[in-house]
Amino acid sequence: MAVAGLLMLLDDIAALLDDVALMTKTAAGKSTAILDDVAAQTKVAMQKTAGVLGDDLALNAEKVTGVSANRELPVVWAVAKGSLKNKAYLVPAAMLISAFAPWLIIPLLMVGGAFLCFEGVEKILELFRKRQQHGAKQVVAESVEAAQIGVAPSSVRAAHEKQLDPAQYEKEKIAGAVRTDFILSAEIMAIALGTVASKPLWEQFTVLVAVALAITVFVYGLVAGIVRMDDVGGWLMAKKSAALQAIGRGTIAFTPWLMRGLSIVGTAAMFMVGGSLLVHGMAPIEQWVQAVIAPVGGIAAALGAVLVHVLVGAVIGAAVVVCVELWHKLRPAKTEH
Repeated sequence: MAVAGLLMLLDDIAALLDDVALMTKTAAGKSTAILDDVAAQTKVAMQKTAGVLGDDLALNAEKVTGVSANRELPVVWAVAKGSLKNKAYLVPAAMLISAFAPWLIIPLLMVGGAFLCFEGVEKILELFRKRQQHGAKQVVAESVEAAQIGVAPSSVRAAHEKQLDPAQYEKEKIAGAVRTDFILSAEIMAIALGTVASKPLWEQFTVLVAVALAITVFVYGLVAGIVRMDDVGGWLMAKKSAALQAIGRGTIAFTPWLMRGLSIVGTAAMFMVGGSLLVHGMAPIEQWVQAVIAPVGGIAAALGAVLVHVLVGAVIGAAVVVCVELWHKLRPAKTEH
């Protein structure tokens, strides 16, 4: 009897171990399936945010140009850290707003769009203000001061025009880039959240975190590469191969043109992104675009929609600039009474 009881006990233990092995295998299979689902959702979210990602890249590359060579990577790193902080606030905020006040998403994005368009108009106005010619002595003085402080001559000139310390101007430039990143990141998070809205909360959170980290590494890694292209050109020119030297010279010659192009694309992106955020919140205009422009199809429909976004963005941005200028003019008069 004792032997029989022992055998039965061993049989029960073996059966229990089989059940544990089966449950472990099932759980592992489910975990793999869940991870695959998260990866697939992250991929879809990244694809849907690709358009904004391109604008984010152009805007941030344009924002960090114009600093001295030895400050380019530190400035990119400073903006990248600010971007990570933005996303640390945006991921939980996006989930809370989506869960408790989804109606707030569009108004908040519209405010961000208006700010982007305001910055775009300000940038264009600055171009007209900088038409004045600078004498050779002034250029030399700006270069000397820039070398002493560790900023770019253009930053010294802009700081003097705004009656700011050049080092402080660079800090404000970084802060401006972080503010712009916040708006673009908010749109990216909103789009990404829309792709996983029906998923469990933990999966939404995982996808948003994955998208946030991926876009930060991608955008600022690429920006760092762009601003250091001249170094790559110099490294290639030091090689013995004539072909590599030619590529190096071409890279160095092309870099200034690329920077100017990014500046233009970055400014245009302010109106395209900002205008699209505004139009999405203006039902009559959005409905008109869908009813009149969208049916045309093809490139014409895409360009037509972009043109509407840019026009709306330019008008709203100009209106905000006027309001801000009036507020600055009326503010001293109010403080005197």
